[in-house]
Order: sequence, then structure tokens, then C-alpha cells
Amino acid sequence: MPGRVPAVSAEALELGRSVLRAEAQALGAAADRLGDSFARAVELLHGRKGKVVASGIGKSGLVARRIAATLTSTGTPTVYLHPVDALHGDVGLVEPGDIALVVSKSGAGDELEPLLPLLARLGCPVIALTAHADSPLARAAQVAIAFGPVEEAGPLPDVPTTSALVSQAVGDALAAALAAARGFEPRDFHFLHPGGVLARRALLTVREVMHGGEAMPVVGPDDPLRAALLVIMEKRLGLTTVVGESGGLLGVLTDGDLKRILLARGTEGFFETRVSEVMHRSPRTIEPGALVASAVRHMEDDPPGPITALVVVDESARPIGVLHLHDCLRLGVR
Repeated sequence: MPGRVPAVSAEALELGRSVLRAEAQALGAAADRLGDSFARAVELLHGRKGKVVASGIGKSGLVARRIAATLTSTGTPTVYLHPVDALHGDVGLVEPGDIALVVSKSGAGDELEPLLPLLARLGCPVIALTAHADSPLARAAQVAIAFGPVEEAGPLPDVPTTSALVSQAVGDALAAALAAARGFEPRDFHFLHPGGVLARRALLTVREVMHGGEAMPVVGPDDPLRAALLVIMEKRLGLTTVVGESGGLLGVLTDGDLKRILLARGTEGFFETRVSEVMHRSPRTIEPGALVASAVRHMEDDPPGPITALVVVDESARPIGVLHLHDCLRLGVR
């Protein structure tokens, strides 16, 4: 006769429930404490030029690794840097434009504190995720998210149970808010998983794929359609940008436009028509730092119908390149 399964210890069950209740209460308290520092951290991460470097010691280091994975999978490239390894050469992975996210419950420690002046010398801003707003880490950081004192759940007060959970939850909140700010959506997330494309492809930005420099088709508003046709044929992107003398984007002219003009007007005077007379004056544009996945979505969802190219513009709205849908599809971004 099979042996009987021992009954679950009522004491163990109650302890498990008490741990979960305590941690749930701590998460609620941490949510109530979130303030301007959280919003500033999201703004700092959103405006970064490089990657995010996550760091931490012990259990906080494991939390930092987990946050790094979550950020990367939601469109923010992040690497983990061990504070001790950083002092022995690995800090070389920190580049201009990077931002450090340092996790530490205490915000202090012999292994952690030497990292802070090193990051400062490299000009790397620090976002602190800690329980203590008056800690060395918080004081050295450009932004400090201090979730306040927490009582560790369970019978062992020195085991970082609740604090690790709260740190991770705040990291998840950062990743979610940052993904929303970047326009990263569920379909973009799927690109990072086995059913989609490789992670590197999903994290490609428009700048990395666009046709810029000499490869960008350009004509002036006073150029004849003959010149525009030659540029469109030479660059093979199905359109040309129309740029004024000051370098500003005035419009676009597509090969489809040329066909429609021919059908409507015939060939008489066609080649001598000025580009400005027939160009689109409100072309669809995108920023160079946007994800290619987001650009594809813009092209597919464009009213009144899908389009095949976007003009890439800089902060001054000057054209710096053209992104074509076919290039995105060749990379597997769809």
C-alpha cells in the first residue's frame, strides 16, 4: 500500500502566507513613495546617447542583472558590471553617453563605494536604487530612487527578501515606463524571442539602417522633374527628398507621383515641370534614434494607407537619411 503523503505543516503554511503578505505590503508602500526622482530617472534614461550599465553587489547584484535583462528585452540595451571587476579593468566597457544604474539596499560598502568616483571621472551619470536617501550612493548619484526602510520578511532579518523584491519591482517599473516613453510595444517585444528575429535586429535603430550621406536622394524645389527622375532611378529608393537652400526638408517626390502625373498630364512639358509644383509638402518623418521596429509600425499604420519609406530628420528637422521598408524586411523586422 503506498505510503501516505505527510500533511502540510500548518506552521510552515502560515509562515509562507505571512511572508507574502509582508512583501505585498512593502510593495504597496514603495509605490506610494515613488516621486519626482522616479520621473527624473526615466527622463535621464530616455535621453541617454549610449547604453545602460547596471551594477550591484551580492543579492543587489543579482537584482541588477535581472533589471539589465528586463531593460534589454524592452528595447534599452543594458549590460551588467560587477563593482569589483570594474576596478580591475572592466570599467573599460563604460563609454561616453552611458548611464549607470547602481542597486544597493544600504547604499554603502567597501566593494561598492570605490566604483562611484571612477564613474564620476568617466563622466557617467549614476541613477541610484537604494533604501537610504542619505547613503553614499544616493549622495553621489545624479538621481536617487530611495524606496525607504523595509523590514525583511521571514524569520531571518538579515536575509534580503523584501528589499530584493522591492528593488526588482522598482526596476520593472523603470523598464515599463521607459519602454512606454520610447514607444516600445508588445509586437516589438516579440522580436526579442525565438518566434521573432534576433535580439540585435530588434534593437536596431533607424540611424543604423537608413540611407544617409551620398546614398540619400536629394533634389531642390526648382529642379525639373527630369533631374528628380534621374535621382530616383540612381538611388533606387522609390523617392527623393526635396531640400531647400537652408537644408530644411520641403517635401518628397515618389516614383508613384511621377506615374500619376504622366497619366494625368501626358508627356508634354513633363520633364520641365518644377519639383515644387508636384511634390508632397507633408512627408512622413522619423527620428534617427527610433527603433526600426517602431518605424515599420509607422509605415504600416500610416493613414490613409501603408507607405514604404520615411524621411529621417535630426533635431532641427533637417533630413539626414531615408529608411525604406524593404531594408527593414530584409533584416527580418516585420
